[in-house]
Order: sequence, then C-alpha cells, then structure tokens
Amino acid sequence: MLNKKILLIQPSPYDQNHKPIKKGRLYFVGLAMPLLAAMMPDDWESEIILEILEDIPWDTDADIVGISSMGHGVIRSIDIAKKFKEMGKTVILGGYMVSIMAEEALKYCDAVVVGDAELIWSELLEDYEKGKLKNIYEKNLEKGFFSTPLPRFDLIVNKKIGDFLPVQAGRGCPNVCSFCSVACLYKGHYIKKPLDEVVRDIKQVKELGFKKFLLLDDNIFSDRKYLHELLNEIKKLNMEWMSQCDIKIGKEDELLKQLSESGCTTLSFGLESISRESLIGMNKGWANPSKYPELIRNIQRHGIDVSTEMVVGGEGDTLESIRMTKDFIEENKISVPRFYILTPIPGTKFFKDIVAEGRLINDNIYSFDGTEAVHKPRNMTPEELTSAYWDLYESLFTYKSIIKRNILRKEFLKNPGKYLFYCIVNLFYKYQIKSGITPNIF
Repeated sequence: MLNKKILLIQPSPYDQNHKPIKKGRLYFVGLAMPLLAAMMPDDWESEIILEILEDIPWDTDADIVGISSMGHGVIRSIDIAKKFKEMGKTVILGGYMVSIMAEEALKYCDAVVVGDAELIWSELLEDYEKGKLKNIYEKNLEKGFFSTPLPRFDLIVNKKIGDFLPVQAGRGCPNVCSFCSVACLYKGHYIKKPLDEVVRDIKQVKELGFKKFLLLDDNIFSDRKYLHELLNEIKKLNMEWMSQCDIKIGKEDELLKQLSESGCTTLSFGLESISRESLIGMNKGWANPSKYPELIRNIQRHGIDVSTEMVVGGEGDTLESIRMTKDFIEENKISVPRFYILTPIPGTKFFKDIVAEGRLINDNIYSFDGTEAVHKPRNMTPEELTSAYWDLYESLFTYKSIIKRNILRKEFLKNPGKYLFYCIVNLFYKYQIKSGITPNIF
C-alpha cells in the first residue's frame, strides 16, 4: 500500500506587481511546518515548500495541501489555496490570519485550523482518512503547558536558509493590545513548554551544526520564574540566540545580565509609537515612550542589540510625530527598524472599534497589507498617512542613516562583523523600499 502524502507550504508575500517575493536566502524560517510534519503518522510522507526560495510544485501528488498564513502574506496563502482547490486537492489553511477570520478563509479551502494546530492535528488526519473532514478545527490552550515533538528540520536544512533555526518555549502574551492578532487568540494568556522539551529542541539545532537559534516566543518576559529557569538551561548549551519581548525588561538589570550571559545577542520590541496617546488608544497604556531611550540604552549596555517594530497612524500620531520617529530611531541606534501602517485586522478589537465609528474606508480585507491606510486616522487623511509611512522608511534607509545607526556607535569596534551584517540587511531593506515592498523578516 502506497504512503499518503502532505505538502506543507510557507507562502511568500506579494510584491507591488502581485508577484511572489523571491530571495536567495531565507533567514527567518517558520516552525509550524516542521512541527506538523513531525506529527504525521508513519504511513504519511511530508514535503515542505518555502515559496520565497522555491517554486510551488503545482503537479504534486500530495493528498493534502497545508498552507500557513501570516500578516500581509495571507493574500498569497488564499490564492494558493484557491488554485489547489480548483485542482481537486484537499486544502487545509492555518495560521494567525485565517484563525481570526476562519469563516472567510473557509470559502477557499476544505478545512481551517484555528489556533494551535498540534492540539487537533491527529483528529484532523483521522477525520480525513474516514472521509469526514470538518470545516473548522479549533482548540486553544489558555493556561498550563503545551507539548510538541522534535521539529522535522531535516526537511528544510538542505534549502538556502540562514545560520539559525527557530525554537519555541511559550505562546501568547499577557498584554492585550487592541490591534494584535496574538491577543485575539490567547486573550492575555501565556502557555509554556516543559523546560526539558525546550532544551531538547535547542540541542537538536546544535546537533544539526547551527551555533544560533531564534526563540520564537511572542513575549519571553511573560513569566519571570520560567524565564529565569530557562536561561539557566540555555547558558549550559553555549549558543547565541535572539527573541522578542516587551520593553519593560529594560528595567531588569539582573535579568538582562542573565540574558547576556546565556548568549542572548538581540531582542526585538514592539514599541509601536512614540506617542503616549497612540499607545493608550492601542490598549498599551502600560508603555511609556518617554522611558524608551533609557530602557533601550540599558539593554544595549548589557551587550544586547535592540530591534524594533512600530506602527504609524495611531490615535495620537501626527505628521510631525511620524517625522520625529526618524530621530528617535537614529538617536537610539536601532540597527534594523521595521514599520507598518496601523491596520484594523478583522477579529481584533481595533477593527471592531473602527467599524463602529464609521472610519473604515476600505472593506476589501485582502488589500490590508500594512502599507496603505484603510481607515481614517484622527489627525491626518488616509493619503497623508500612507505618504508619511513611505517617507519615514525612505528617510531611515539612506546610506547616511544606515551608517549612523550601525557604524557610528561605540559597539562597532567590539563586533564589526555583526554590524556590517546589519548594514547588509539595511541595504536589502533599502532595495525593497525602493521597489515599493515593505521590508520584512522573511
């Protein structure tokens, strides 16, 4: 009896010409597909396609096609789903974006996975084999621990990926920012993996020949006790690593020292805005932008680089505050900043508020890519917001600004190779911006 087969696809976002973006190397590899491949029964074969590196095999002999969805890449995810569905394939959609608009996504596939796929994957496969596939599979843990098998990285390590692989210790975040898809799914909860599983996963990355890993948590500062115990274990493994969390960790000298000693080299922060009013409007009033510089400097003093993600178009944002964001980024030596236009994603509190106030100007949710205003901001026109967004990006990715943020800093002489690499990333972002593409971490 022949084995059955699943094709798992990590789609590439579209460029301005509606063509899938292609790259020579993918640094930020997703974890979902290697995990699902690891959960397939023995009589199933798995194949993973990273579309940003390779073409989709439309002539596949796969029985099931599983497609992920993230951010502005959801449009491509749905287009792939539609084409395979027309070809008679059984198509499964999952990921953050389809999870928060499952009924809409179901128009283009046979089943939608809402939330954590590992919790329902065995049930879904059993239903498929019985010919009784349900429309929506949904299960989210809101407390306690979750468990996963070892990811099937053997299916991707022969591809042109970067010098690190992803590992996950926890999911969710105690913060409930109004625009955030994570808050929609986890509702302020943080769930963890047992420490021995996290250590097991990091060891696998090391055994595969990698010296770095990405801790793919939404907010590693969600559980102080757990993080402390995790850092003790990571330190023993002698690896470099990166992650993301909230900026409040900048107050924690002892914890920052422990992070640095464990091998943490970079932390990414969703600062969102330098406007206090905008942060309050995002249900992020716990963050104080006047404290950002002090917190960033303290993190950098501990030898940890700071990467940022911010949004423009919040309730307190003005054209002047968006222009001032350039100075903030340069003065704080942010090596690789990223920005998005604040976008009311369906399912989020922000979307519900904008619709209730009659401020949504575009109801085509498939055009919501974070690069064009789709709602009426408080202090400018939508057209002015879109223009200010691109002006901000262009002003920060000039040769002068790239050098100012990465070369003209005291840390450069300590590790010139790292900051020259950041310069290369910045130059690639500069090329993307010139091409009308929002720089991304793919």
